[in-house]
Amino acid sequence: MDEIGKFFAENPMAGVIAAGEIGFWVCLAAGLAVRYVLRARRVSAVLLAMVPLVDAGVLVATVLDLSAGGKPGFTHGLAAVYLGFSVVFGPGLVRWADARFAYRFAGGPPPPQRQGRERARYEWREWGKCLLACGIAAVALLAAIFAIGEPARVAPLWGWFPRLGIVSVVWLFAGPVWEELFGERAQVRR
Repeated sequence: MDEIGKFFAENPMAGVIAAGEIGFWVCLAAGLAVRYVLRARRVSAVLLAMVPLVDAGVLVATVLDLSAGGKPGFTHGLAAVYLGFSVVFGPGLVRWADARFAYRFAGGPPPPQRQGRERARYEWREWGKCLLACGIAAVALLAAIFAIGEPARVAPLWGWFPRLGIVSVVWLFAGPVWEELFGERAQVRR
């Protein structure tokens, strides 16, 4: 068995998360293609409605795995983070893709190009969404920790809290702080 197959055999939740991510993009691309290429809006609406169901499937699989006695590990924590970020960023990602499909296939307006102060405000909003996503992930992690209730079993889940902090700090500096210091508006001030 190759290394990747061995990894997924030892970490079935990693396969569920990977399938969820693939399912997200397949439903999104299919929904938009059906809407703009085939012009079938009802079928498109059904396909796009399946996007959040994919996230729900990842959550259900995680709960079932843990309730069946699965050993909490890295991938269970990753599932919580996936859930948080999908809930917060998923709708915006669908709108982002929809605007690009509409422009490319339906003669829609070009997607907006944020510049200057508008770009900085956008980066601050995105960082706020990152904090919200990390908060949702933290609540999901805490729910799993307290539901399992065995300190020895949940140690890998506690390890996700510092990671969420690191993600938030890196996003802060790579997003809004970078834009404020080195973005187009900052260049004009110099």
